[in-house]
Amino acid sequence: EVQLVESGGGLVQAGGSLRLSCKASGFTFDDYAIGFFRQAPGKEREAVSCIENSDGTTYYSDSVKGRFTISSDSAKNTVYLQMNSLKPEDTAVYYCAAEFERWGWGSSWIFEKEYNHWGQGTQVTVSS
Repeated sequence: EVQLVESGGGLVQAGGSLRLSCKASGFTFDDYAIGFFRQAPGKEREAVSCIENSDGTTYYSDSVKGRFTISSDSAKNTVYLQMNSLKPEDTAVYYCAAEFERWGWGSSWIFEKEYNHWGQGTQVTVSS
């Protein structure tokens, strides 16, 4: 059974940092891409970042580029999202999602429908 478990959310002041973790199980880690999405109250869920575990290729949305870093530890079957210089507009529930990598993933990673496996989410709140 595929499982994704997020952790690391919390309350932080603007300008601060948090590191989210996504622990994966039930599939061959290096064959999958793992992404982070977020959903703020009253807004649609949006893609934040993704990593292709086969070769380490990473993707970022424009809103977090330069502030967030995604990384992967295959020995621990865990993907991390390091979030620096946090802003109040980063406040949201953050979800990780996984899908078997395939050709063209670079243009697909932003779409929720491309992922079949989702974690339960972790709340990130950034105070001003």
